[in-house]
Amino acid sequence: MTFMQKVFWIITLIVFPISVYVSWVVWPPMHFFSIILGIYIITGAYDMWFSPHTLNRLYPVAAYMRYALEFIRPEIHQYFVADDTEELPFSREQRDLVYRRAQGLDDTQPFGTEHDITAAGWLGAAHSIAPTEVREETMRIAIGGEECTQPYTAARLNCSAMSFGALSAEAIMAINKGAKRANFYHNTGEGGYSPYHRQGGDIVWQIGTGYFGCRNADGSFNAEAFGESACLEQVKMIEIKISQGAKPSHGGVLPAAKVSEEIARIRLVTVGEDVISPPGHREFSTPKGLLNFVVKLRNLSGGKPVGFKLCIGRKYEFLAICKAMLETGITPDFITVDGAEGGTGAAPVEYTNRLGVPCLEATNFVHNCLVGTGLRDKIRIISSGKTATGFDIVTKLAIGADLVNAARTMMLSLGCIQSQSCNTNNCPTGIATQDPIRGKALDVESRHLRVAGFQQRTLRAAFDMIGAMGLDDPGKLFAHLIWRRSADGVNQHFDEVFPPVSENCLLGDDRPKAWRTDWELASAETFAPSI
Repeated sequence: MTFMQKVFWIITLIVFPISVYVSWVVWPPMHFFSIILGIYIITGAYDMWFSPHTLNRLYPVAAYMRYALEFIRPEIHQYFVADDTEELPFSREQRDLVYRRAQGLDDTQPFGTEHDITAAGWLGAAHSIAPTEVREETMRIAIGGEECTQPYTAARLNCSAMSFGALSAEAIMAINKGAKRANFYHNTGEGGYSPYHRQGGDIVWQIGTGYFGCRNADGSFNAEAFGESACLEQVKMIEIKISQGAKPSHGGVLPAAKVSEEIARIRLVTVGEDVISPPGHREFSTPKGLLNFVVKLRNLSGGKPVGFKLCIGRKYEFLAICKAMLETGITPDFITVDGAEGGTGAAPVEYTNRLGVPCLEATNFVHNCLVGTGLRDKIRIISSGKTATGFDIVTKLAIGADLVNAARTMMLSLGCIQSQSCNTNNCPTGIATQDPIRGKALDVESRHLRVAGFQQRTLRAAFDMIGAMGLDDPGKLFAHLIWRRSADGVNQHFDEVFPPVSENCLLGDDRPKAWRTDWELASAETFAPSI
């Protein structure tokens, strides 16, 4: 018998009868104490004989203290245990920086860094003794190839894909109003182009495997519905979502209980029925099929830029797309590279932790593929994955990106506190929820100013840093200017960590050894390995 079981029997057989006698005969105020003991005995009896939990059977009533402490453990750790630099996915230092920039507060650091800048893996940048300023005309970048009749000039930092449904209506409206104010684009996510996105900010409409907002009743692509929305002036670009960093090659189910009339109307689905997002697309299954779909969407949208988003997994599959580009002459206007460390939505732990290539490595790989096949000047690269500071932007641009997307830090700028309850519908800040009471607590008119403030001040910090590195154009950044501390204490330049390739080097017989296997496995006709 455990100690708490002995305590239960002592209270039940000795203390409780005495308290009842005293409260009824000697001192009536003891009634309250007797009631408390009665509740304890009823709870303890249930725990010992009926509870499915071993802890409750062995430690009646007391076990609930453990559950209570476990329940508040994340908050205790976040607010009282963790230091400013250790939390993941975003440290308190990173979150505070986002909050300060969003609110226009002082974002300087007194008394030196709190980081160990000699630690293995630490990243840094090479400044110049001849600093300059970034020219205004280079602060935005044109997207759109030769077949694009409505090119778009984008900011260097934009809002990554987050759907209405995952985020509340108020959060979507605040982000889009912030995008309008700061002149950057807002990616809809695969959940559809909702009325809440239509606050005047530029839109990148993401088309996922469920074709929400442009689908037939059987889940297939509806060209007429797509063209109707894609041709609207607010929609600037179209993005085909192949995979995302949080859960690459994984579909999803929106339960019937969450498919309200509003969600059904936006996504073009049936009210009260499960909505399936399959892992792959129904419109194409080969590299050439993907490129033909790009052409189809470009034509239906009136010549707007069309690209695709993916998280890198099997490298030969992306090389297969490159081969298809070479054979067909079809190129997307942009490619969004999602890092495995990214993701605002809920995902299986195995997918979050184990699948996908990290953002910097993946961005550099896509850049090298396009350089090695002579396609780089035709396609813009958008890098998406954990962007909180100006330095995060600089590193992505230096490794091969043309512009950068951010998602979770846009949520932080709205007031997200990283409670990591996005999948519960109980978001404490009204951002990642469909609870109307929680959502309405988010004030759109004040919060959209914070979104705009974060984007503008973070981008300004990146441009200031680029100027300090002696460059007047973000496009002049190159990998040698970024370094990483190795385990033996030596600073390695990024072009040593991620070796560059020469233009067209993959097209000849003397391609680099590290690329030969994946190149030989790649086929323009199929994503399967060509063996």
